[in-house]
Amino acid sequence: MRLNRTLRTTASGAVLGAALLGGGAAMAQEGQATTVDEIIVTAQLREQSLQEVPVVVTTLSEELLANAGVRDIKDVQVLTPGLTVTSTATEASTTARIRGVGTVGDNPGLESSVGIVIDGVYRSRNGVGFGDLGELERIEVLKGPQGTLFGKNTSAGVINVITQLPSFSPEYNLELTAGNYGAFGAAGSVTGPITETLAMRLFVARRVRDGFYSVDTGDGPRTLRDDNNQDYWTTRAQLLYLPNDNTSIRLIADYSRRDEYCCVGVSIRTGPTFSLIDGLSNGTGTRPPATGFGLLPFSRQAFANRDTGQEMEDRGVSAEVNIDIPSMNARLTSITSYRDWSTRNGQDTDFTGADIFYREQDANGYAVENLTQELRLAGTTDRLDWLVGVFATSETIERDDSFSLGADYTPFISFLLTNGASPAFVGCLTRPGQTPATFGACAASGGAVSGGGPGFGTGRSLADRYTQDTTSFAVFTNNTLRLTDQFDVTFGLRFTQDSKELKVRQDNVGTNGQACAATLANQAAIGAVLGAAASRAIGVVCLPWANAFFDNRSASEDFDDSEVSGTAKATYRFNDDLMVYGSYARGYKSYGFNMDRVQLGVTPSTSQFFPSEVVDSYELGFKSTLLDNSLLLNATYFNQTFSDFQLNTFLGTSFVVESIPELTTEGVDLDLLWFTPVEGLTLQGGLTYARTQYGRFTAADLSVPSTFPALSLLPGSTTSFAPEWSVSGSVAYERSLGNGLQLGLSLSGKYNTEYNTASDLLPFKVQEGFGLFNGRISVGAESERWTVDLWAQNLTNEKYYQVAFNSTLQGSAFATTVQPNGTFYNPATDTQGYSAFLGAPRTWGVTLRLSY
Repeated sequence: MRLNRTLRTTASGAVLGAALLGGGAAMAQEGQATTVDEIIVTAQLREQSLQEVPVVVTTLSEELLANAGVRDIKDVQVLTPGLTVTSTATEASTTARIRGVGTVGDNPGLESSVGIVIDGVYRSRNGVGFGDLGELERIEVLKGPQGTLFGKNTSAGVINVITQLPSFSPEYNLELTAGNYGAFGAAGSVTGPITETLAMRLFVARRVRDGFYSVDTGDGPRTLRDDNNQDYWTTRAQLLYLPNDNTSIRLIADYSRRDEYCCVGVSIRTGPTFSLIDGLSNGTGTRPPATGFGLLPFSRQAFANRDTGQEMEDRGVSAEVNIDIPSMNARLTSITSYRDWSTRNGQDTDFTGADIFYREQDANGYAVENLTQELRLAGTTDRLDWLVGVFATSETIERDDSFSLGADYTPFISFLLTNGASPAFVGCLTRPGQTPATFGACAASGGAVSGGGPGFGTGRSLADRYTQDTTSFAVFTNNTLRLTDQFDVTFGLRFTQDSKELKVRQDNVGTNGQACAATLANQAAIGAVLGAAASRAIGVVCLPWANAFFDNRSASEDFDDSEVSGTAKATYRFNDDLMVYGSYARGYKSYGFNMDRVQLGVTPSTSQFFPSEVVDSYELGFKSTLLDNSLLLNATYFNQTFSDFQLNTFLGTSFVVESIPELTTEGVDLDLLWFTPVEGLTLQGGLTYARTQYGRFTAADLSVPSTFPALSLLPGSTTSFAPEWSVSGSVAYERSLGNGLQLGLSLSGKYNTEYNTASDLLPFKVQEGFGLFNGRISVGAESERWTVDLWAQNLTNEKYYQVAFNSTLQGSAFATTVQPNGTFYNPATDTQGYSAFLGAPRTWGVTLRLSY
């Protein structure tokens, strides 16, 4: 009777398990692996021992993930060397990087370098894949380009998430958690048969927590005095239908919602603009500067007078159908998915207590609607494992961008242009009909004489809508030929055709733009008096959110592109315990469009387009199984060259993607797993050594040469988020206490050497080397009916930056002319204020788990 069986114990369970997960099978045996050969992965979309796969794969078991407290993709990084996951202005801007290569998420027009795949379904942006992952079976992190196996091509790697299947054995689970920062969580699941051929699983979770930051609300109207809280819930329902021994159908529907406050930035260096902000705000407005305007001590004290509400909704359905074809010794797999994801975010854009500028939550955010279809036919003969597939997707991205000006904006701009001397200088620039004489008199008096021109209105200043429609189609194949019992060769090929269309509607609201228009009308008089400084004055008045040229502006662009990519691998097995392999792979990441106001000087850019990115990757490695199948030791040398690398950089006023001609990453990945002779003791770890650098380039090599000054530190330098050394490890120990009780101890951690956290590589944004450790002590029944965990994340309370950034309009870092060091940066003239989004502090708590 099927009623009393789980999928993994049916006659065709192993085959169906691999198919059902679209690249993720369960363990070959019930429970956790105890020897290396029991570790099963599906990195090549077929069940294989990890040691047979010629790919760098970090596989994280259910037990390891639970011990490390993994609930989302950001938590995965503590277990994976060479992986960093960060968030910026919202959790929607979550970005994963592998070996120092990734995509900054603040521009939704940019596809992800590191793909997120959950139960066979590709999530088109990292932020879309950020959320409670629910009940996990396993996570595989694949490094390097993927495309001849997974439906969507990625240039840097894939995080492949496999969740728990419905079971034909009834099971009930409940989890209750309480912790510091007012944390409380509840999660429950039920699984079991509905009929002899139909099983279900339902998972529901709710988690809340207070914020990590204290907030000085300054001028208000914000009243909330903490930030980066947690308040979300998620549900996931599944059906598994097995109509016969050759067919399986898995249906999944999920929904999650976040309603939180996130994310304030904390000043890490306050510059000379402090006096301006201090004079405008109720209170200091920001952290007072250190002596000599140096770095400030680490602090979670933030300043924000406007709300930072964050609302995210994620919903989707998927259907995976697998049909075994015994006559062909093959399997047909179809994965269909529909996802609808959206976010709305408020932001205090100046990150101070002064009322300068902000974004209103109800008018700022973006949505991604995505339909995918993947179809694969895979089979095997005595000598050949073969696979052919097609992948198609239709996607619509809509971004609403708003910007609002506060009561302090006009005097703040005046102060900037007069070095704090006058709050009324803008009126001199904007008064109609200025002559050199009248403007000169007005400027000399700081606006007291002949002033009266329009300033900037308060409230919403713009309402922009960006819509990008994408269709993508790909055919791919991956085939392994066993030339001898010891020697295999693998050939994969992919053809991708992309078509994208961008429609832009930009509009200034109310009187916004009048100050810019009036200043442009006075250019001759301003230039006659200010000389070379006139362009700066005009540029500051005509910043993108106040630029008259964007008023009632429409634009559209479309582009088609295609690319052939693929892989070739050779594998040789000396014996059952040692395999060596070499591989070449070419990856591809599609072109796109900037979804932001982009201007050259004060003129809107005529094109939002940036080209496709490609990578050529070489690997040479070995996989070994030692000590009577109890020790895994794998090592891989890699060398990757990215062409037209898509760098999303913040220019101080907007995010712009610039294509860097070349980026290279070279190094070694090392993985180790040891089921030690001590019963219940397991060690797992890894190391990545990587030198990830930009190639040499000049302004002439960029699509927009005028962006070069802000990128002049890049040529020949180490990229951001690229620690030279990244080491992770975990130790887990379980033993019986007698009387039906069991003790579990675990510790996981990761150490990264220093790296820069920003795309412009300014030295104030460097994060020193640091380590993070998570620990857990568990006591419970040997039957696992109940377990109590005492746990801590960031056990040592390490203080670190996620991302450092330029505080908007609070000083300047880059000069307008080349400096003695050959770049446009001179530390002696750097007046820029810097802020950072911080990593989470130590959190701890107690969790009760019940299972029946």
